[in-house]
Order: sequence, then structure tokens, then C-alpha cells
Amino acid sequence: MDLILERLREAGFDAVSADPAPGGVVAMAAMATLRDGSRVFAKTLRGAGEDLFEVEAEGLRVLRERGGATTPEVLAVTPDLLVLEPLCPRVDDSERFWEDLARTVAAVHAVAGERFGWHRDGWLGRLRQDNTWDEDGHTFFAQRRILRWLPEPLVEAAFDGDERRSLERLCAALPELLPPQRPVLTHGDLWRENILADPAGGPALIDPAVSYSWAEADLSMLWGSPRPPASDRFFAAYAEAAHLPGGWQERMRVFHLRELLSCIAHDDGGRDAAQAVREIIAPFALRRSP
Repeated sequence: MDLILERLREAGFDAVSADPAPGGVVAMAAMATLRDGSRVFAKTLRGAGEDLFEVEAEGLRVLRERGGATTPEVLAVTPDLLVLEPLCPRVDDSERFWEDLARTVAAVHAVAGERFGWHRDGWLGRLRQDNTWDEDGHTFFAQRRILRWLPEPLVEAAFDGDERRSLERLCAALPELLPPQRPVLTHGDLWRENILADPAGGPALIDPAVSYSWAEADLSMLWGSPRPPASDRFFAAYAEAAHLPGGWQERMRVFHLRELLSCIAHDDGGRDAAQAVREIIAPFALRRSP
């Protein structure tokens, strides 16, 4: 907290106290109180932040300005500090809240792109997200969202050569597994902890990893992660608000590979995540003769 207070003061905020904020595996976060009694949310890193906070600030702005989503206002951004207006914890997990979120996400996904990717690389957690432009969605998802994780040390250690080749065969079969869809604006890290509330109780989004990608890649983040029972209404409401091609439930496991591999690379998920990957790629293993 002393480091956050120091950097807030360096950035021109007259901060007098800071309380740790929950969540996050990359940065240290706090709710800071300023001398006039107002509060701000601040995040910092111990080392050089490269462009992590700059990319996050841009993503929040894009989701708000292009997609119409509620995101916190960016008050300041430097290589080692991000200051945002404070939002509220998500305490309303009613079906109504998740319906509102579905309409929010559908509006973001209504922003179409001309190709897959983004004008700069980003971050997913503390690791780089490769956003190199590509005209082909299957190639983009295979190379930039799945195979991209194979060189990470913890992923290398989790799978043997046969399992890696099975994953590569699955990627080669993506045109048969996933119907072609247009590139749309995506949040990129849409799981429950990145969904908060605005002062009126409506859904608000934080911590994006934006790119133009497949809408179903966003949906898989919610589908595959633990969430409250009322959130099932999200998917029905999304289907009412946006086009959702048939068979989408069966495709969620394939899309969720990206998140599972990311969890392994971040040392967050361990054997459970690796076993889930093995179950998904099992049909693509070469059968050896007895």
C-alpha cells in the first residue's frame, strides 16, 4: 500500500490512505482515499510495467466508446500506475442482472471488424497476447489463441510430445469444428471477476484484453468458468439479442482451450486445467496399433 500511495502522489493525487482491493493476479490493487474524501481505484506493479496499463486503459475506452459498455473512467495512466474511478462489487446475481449483461455484451459484439486481431499486441494476465492481424479466423484462433501458449515453460512441462501433436491436429481441424464467423469487438477476458456494477447496479466491465475475434470466444469464458446459477439466463438473453449459430454449446469446450492453456501458463489451474485440455484433445490422438 505504501508503494501505491507513493505513486499516486507522484501522479498528482493527494492520497492519504489505501486499502487492499481483492482480485487480480498481476498487479497490486487498492481503493485509495484522497484528502478531499473522494476515492479512486489504483493498480501498480513492482517492476517496469511496459505497456500493460496503457493497453488496459485503451481497451476500457474502446469498449465504452465503440461498444457502448459501461467501463470505469480512466483518471491517469503511466507505465507503473493505472487510476480508475471506483465501481461497485457485483452483489446482484439475479437473472435480471445477467440479462442486462447479455445485452451489453451483444452490443459490443455488434461492432464488426474487417479482419481478426488488433493494431497492437496486448496482455492476458501477465503474459503477452499476440494480436497480429489475420484475414482468416481459423488461422487466427489456432495460431494466436491456442498454439501461442505451447512455448510457455509451464505448458511445455504439462504436456508430452504426443499431446502437443494432438492439440496441433485439433487446430488443423478447426474449419470442421467451428463455423466461419465474422470478426467482432471482444472483451477478451470475460469471466465473472471482470464483471462489476455501476452505481445504479447495472453491469460494468473491467480488465479487458480486446481484439477483433469470434463472439463465441468471449462467451466461452463465461461458459467455462464457475458462475452463479442465475447466469444461465445470460446465454438465453444473448441468443435473443444477437445471432448465435446452432450447436454453440458443443463448441464452447474448443473455444475454452485458450483459457485453460493460459491458466496453465500462469500457474493457475494446475492439474485440473491440464486434464481438461487432455479430455478435449483426446479425439485427435493418433491411435497406435496393438
